[in-house]
Amino acid sequence: MVSNAGSVSADVLAPYEVFARSERFAVYTVAARRIPSPLSGGVHLLPDYILDEVGTGAVPEPDVVVVPAVVDPTGTAEKPLREWIAVRSRHGSRLLGVCAGSELLAAAGVLDNRRATSFWANIGSLKRNHPEVRWQSGERYVEDGSITTTAGITSGTVGALRLVERLAGADEARRIGGALRYPGWSLDGPTAITPNRLDLSDLPYALNAAFPWLRPTIGIGLEEGVGEIDAAAAFEVYSGVSFSSRAIPISATGTVTTRHGMVLLTEPAGTAVPRLDRFVVPGVDGDVTPTLVRWASGRGLTPELPGGGRRDDEFGFDPMLRDLATHAGDLTARITAKFSEYPVGQLRLSGAGWPWRSTVIFALALSGSAGAGMLTVALGSRTRLGRAAVPPAGRGPFPAAGEATRERRDERLP
Repeated sequence: MVSNAGSVSADVLAPYEVFARSERFAVYTVAARRIPSPLSGGVHLLPDYILDEVGTGAVPEPDVVVVPAVVDPTGTAEKPLREWIAVRSRHGSRLLGVCAGSELLAAAGVLDNRRATSFWANIGSLKRNHPEVRWQSGERYVEDGSITTTAGITSGTVGALRLVERLAGADEARRIGGALRYPGWSLDGPTAITPNRLDLSDLPYALNAAFPWLRPTIGIGLEEGVGEIDAAAAFEVYSGVSFSSRAIPISATGTVTTRHGMVLLTEPAGTAVPRLDRFVVPGVDGDVTPTLVRWASGRGLTPELPGGGRRDDEFGFDPMLRDLATHAGDLTARITAKFSEYPVGQLRLSGAGWPWRSTVIFALALSGSAGAGMLTVALGSRTRLGRAAVPPAGRGPFPAAGEATRERRDERLP
């Protein structure tokens, strides 16, 4: 399921690839309307079907519904999604709530009196807003009957593998999980994870989110047949989670069909896009499409292939996080992994490299605010002195001076 207003990229793309890697599953995307729907990080998805087509039988009733984090889970715009979820639950569909997708499930009323989990930073507010749900933290996923909920973003991969095991068998789950290489995953592995919490070291995350100015712009070149997890990793790591860059999706024609049939919409090569600082092509370890190479060359860029150095034992997020560490610092990469609820021990990130761009902008904004406040006080004092010195309008040698002073002062007001 995707929201026409916006969904989290990895919440949608990662479980999609997990299920689509098995011939036991036929996977489709569905939304309230069949229009380009934004995903975090800058790319758009074209849904395969609309909700009503499932209700009328034009599309097979789903055995599993994947519910991602959406922009406004309790808002009026998402009422059709909530109602559709409730109906699917009554019809016997299994539900997989990924990350903050659990809030949409809670708002639909299907989590009442059940155990559930979510993105670690949301657990506190979810407990306050939905006390009828038994929220748990420190778990990669939580199963309660036909509903599975997961921890943050990348945990959707593990939750989807659990449902593959349930519906297609342990051997199929082991085959897919072994190919994807999510760090630390095993079929019978523990679900407990170390609970995260906000601390001072997360300050760069807040600074990057609050002060996006002057951040680099990265073109994400998408090739036909790109892996869904590879694409999700690029958009989440560079832009969607880290806020360290602005990402612009680019392809040869403006439309890309992923490895397992998902349709993504991009900027076509040859169109006018903002100046790019880098051009990254995820999921490629060989030749890049000549159209993209020529387009990049014309802009003075060379396609970069972070996935080209990917080891056989790595998940799709690993090369992207290493690349982020190289260009934005280990600390930014570590925080990005934390807010993606992704293990980083295998990456050996030190946590060094402070993001000075956002820090300097914050310092300038702070000093500018202080300076503006002092200037306002000074101007106010000067204006009061001016009023005392200027004769009333119509008297003395400068009859309109008071009015002119007020007009100049009014022009300074917002």
